Amino acid sequence: MKLSDFDFDLPEALIATRPARPRSASRLLVARASTLEDAHMRDLPAYLRPGDRLVLNDTKVIPARLTGQRSRATAQGETRARIEVTLLEPAPGGLWRALVKPLKKFKTGEEVVFSAGLTARLVAREGGAAVLEFNLAGEDFDAALNAAGAMPLPPYIAAKRPADARDFEDYQTVWARRAGAVAAPTASLHFDDALLGALAAMGVGFTHVTLHVGAGTFLPVKTDDISDHKMHAERGEITAAAAAEINATRARGGRIIPVGTTALRLIETAAGPDGRLRAWKGATDIFITPGYRFRATNALITNFHLPKSTLMMLVSALMGPARIREIYAHAIAERYRFFSYGDASLLLP
Repeated sequence: MKLSDFDFDLPEALIATRPARPRSASRLLVARASTLEDAHMRDLPAYLRPGDRLVLNDTKVIPARLTGQRSRATAQGETRARIEVTLLEPAPGGLWRALVKPLKKFKTGEEVVFSAGLTARLVAREGGAAVLEFNLAGEDFDAALNAAGAMPLPPYIAAKRPADARDFEDYQTVWARRAGAVAAPTASLHFDDALLGALAAMGVGFTHVTLHVGAGTFLPVKTDDISDHKMHAERGEITAAAAAEINATRARGGRIIPVGTTALRLIETAAGPDGRLRAWKGATDIFITPGYRFRATNALITNFHLPKSTLMMLVSALMGPARIREIYAHAIAERYRFFSYGDASLLLP
């Protein structure tokens, strides 16, 4: 298929820059094979059944965006320059891969100084990214990063406004537990304690898995033939207990419903041809496009995605390309809010 098959016109005004408050007040488009229904996230219990299981990504977003100063001695004296760093992922030996602006002027061995006593030294360059060594590690690094860093908002929000104190709460799920993501599993941002309680009371189960969302989730597809696209890899884990919960639900006839494309990609990576999951840990670069046969997924809760993105290809695989075009046309006509801080859909193929 061609990249243009996943394009659509989205009015700029529908790109959300702040989430709904409370979280469960966001809108929910319930899409079945032949019907569409407008609702809100707080109505989700009406569309699920006792015995269904939601799969939740418990990754925690780190405040990965840092701004510091690089100093350099010259014949004219010391010069200072602003350096912007966005952490991407840990590297072996306690190092970090990061995007640095401007990387060309940052020399190997030079140091950048951030606030909260945090500094980093450029160790190497790898494929357009920097490899940094920080002066702190462990809990000391975490504390300094929390003090010095900002939440790494997606480019389409960061272009409209800077991250602020509200984003430390808004861009984090209520069940975030395992630090390591540089982007939020955004479908999960619609859940609050009241909604979780209502779902539990009606007999919906929850299973936590971990996929650390990387900045690669925002990379555009640049190949006209989508089969030529190289998918970014992300680190994750499904415990033996989590796999057993999902397998038991399937055996009882309950539906497996990932909350977000990250949870979906993880369970599809770990599922065998018969749909049974096993304990799994590693990096996945699974690329789901139309024609894919879903092994473990029965439905999906997800936000509305960017045109020509790999996530548009994933939801097109789940619902069918023609059907997903109808769903998105309805969402635009009814002025649903799009992308990370936008509204949600429940896709029931």
